[in-house]
Amino acid sequence: MNLADIRSKFLQFYKARGHAIVPSASLVPENDPTTLFVGSGMQPLVPYLLGETHPEGARVADAQKSFRLEDVDDVGDNRHTTFFEMLGNWSFGDYWKEDQLAWIFEFLTAKGRGPEIDPRRLYVTIFSGGDGIARDDESVAAWRKIFSASGIPAEYAEMGAEEEGSARGMRADERIFGYGAAKNWWSRSGTPSRMPAGEPGGPDSEIFYDFGTPHDTKFGAHCHPNCDCGRFLEIGNSVFMAFRKEGKGFSDLPRRNVDFGGGLERIAAASENEPDIFRISAFRGARAALEHASGKSYEGNERAFRVVMDHVRAAVFLAADGVAPANKGRGYVLRRLIRRAVRFGDALGMARDGELSAVARAFIGEYKEAPPLGYLLEEHAGRILASLAEEEKKFRKTLREGLKELEKMIGSAEAGGPREVDPARAFFVYQTYGFPLELIQEELAKRARSVDVRKFEEEARKHQELSRTASAGMFKGGLADASQKTTRLHTAHHLLLKALQAVLGPQVKQRGSNITQERLRMDFSYEGKMTEKEQREAERIVNEKIAEDLPVIRSEMPRGEAEGLGAEREFGQKYPERVSVYSIGPKGATPADPRFAEAFSIEFCGGPHVSRTGEIGRFRIIKEEAVGAGIRRIRGVIE
Repeated sequence: MNLADIRSKFLQFYKARGHAIVPSASLVPENDPTTLFVGSGMQPLVPYLLGETHPEGARVADAQKSFRLEDVDDVGDNRHTTFFEMLGNWSFGDYWKEDQLAWIFEFLTAKGRGPEIDPRRLYVTIFSGGDGIARDDESVAAWRKIFSASGIPAEYAEMGAEEEGSARGMRADERIFGYGAAKNWWSRSGTPSRMPAGEPGGPDSEIFYDFGTPHDTKFGAHCHPNCDCGRFLEIGNSVFMAFRKEGKGFSDLPRRNVDFGGGLERIAAASENEPDIFRISAFRGARAALEHASGKSYEGNERAFRVVMDHVRAAVFLAADGVAPANKGRGYVLRRLIRRAVRFGDALGMARDGELSAVARAFIGEYKEAPPLGYLLEEHAGRILASLAEEEKKFRKTLREGLKELEKMIGSAEAGGPREVDPARAFFVYQTYGFPLELIQEELAKRARSVDVRKFEEEARKHQELSRTASAGMFKGGLADASQKTTRLHTAHHLLLKALQAVLGPQVKQRGSNITQERLRMDFSYEGKMTEKEQREAERIVNEKIAEDLPVIRSEMPRGEAEGLGAEREFGQKYPERVSVYSIGPKGATPADPRFAEAFSIEFCGGPHVSRTGEIGRFRIIKEEAVGAGIRRIRGVIE
């Protein structure tokens, strides 16, 4: 079954069970400084899991686009991808474990409901207890009932927190496996012992598909669901958020939540009993395009094919959501993906500019019949393909220039110059030209007599460690804090956007934001540099509205009504039929008041905000700069 069919059936299944279907958020998170990209289905919904009221009610479901750069080094095997879709359903204080587990099992296995996976191929895991939290016997009982109804024996096996199943083999009647907090507990901080006071968390229950492939003993003497040998593939996880960390233990949350996430591509692989995700229908066109462009077969070249297909698909969706190649931040991630795809494509013999475009077109075509993703890709196809082609061209130029410089260094050493190439000088080629570290290592290894390759590799390791430290946490995902300072800046952000439109023109639109306790940062569309006078005028308008102490009102309304009011919305973001809107001013006006349409600012937004602008404090613009073609960036603080 292809991705479009599974996605559609999942949303229909949960809509029939009272869930509101909400659209996928952009891959670029709104007002979340802890992460560069949305990396899970739950990320855009964390505020509602923590207590905010969702405008669509207590039951919602979606198919969320996700991107995880931390998986990039694993891409090349048969199951890891950087971009993926996560099917999700949520209960905000409504149904609980028995309903959740029964429904997801029904969707996965029942005829006509979804992918129709053979239930005898499914195994599940639960939290076995620890850190003062008892074993999740409710989930054990629910799973026994579910498997029994399908005529499948379902005994429980305690795997523990340490050995996790490697000490013994699995018995034929074991279907439910208990693991410790490292495997079957969820909180934003990790295991229960690492959770700060006030942090919510709870046990989870994962579903694994068994491909029945032989066990590889290099991963342990015996196989089990969490084994990495390739026999089992996790296809879904139900999180039961039930506890809040206290000073000396845990208390029950006043509102228990359910959060399910299922990898769409992995569910498709299970439905086809295909251990290699890159053989499912979503990659079929791209695989054929790559075989045609390279003149090589997928068989025997799997790793290079997988890297190119994964990175191009991810690049297509990042570009569709407004990310452009750059030297830092999100743009650097996109640049790295494209350049890495070029490198692996070259290894397949694709050494001409524009070769990746054929692969990108295949993905755009593959998703054409899968709204709303298909609409998004089709709308921005020209920009996506142009961005990819331009970056590929630039990188090939970089390769040529860097290789020339490296050849000069090596040639000088071999012709009687310094007896060895200075590792730091060789590393300069990487820093100056962006020449890939692995390529430099390859070239130096060919001429080992003229350079100490180990010293160069040490320089590379130092640089990579600095890069990892500098970006620590930025790819993990999380929730921007709701502290008083951040909340004040969030509201100031709304005022600033309207002030920029007043000064520069109504064509100014937000193109990204990042808010911390220290400052706000807004990216916006504008051709040209803001003058000092324009900056001061925008700053004056913001402070004028702060001084007026205008009310900040949250309202829920149909999306069409909000659009009719001219409410601002984030570029590339898709919104549900009923939305949360924040308005600023006029004094005393409510949505029922005709004067509501005269509000200074109206925006689609989930919050948080101050109740009146007078709570913000004095606002000051500290920097304005260009970050890309037609995109400016402004930073501001509260004094």
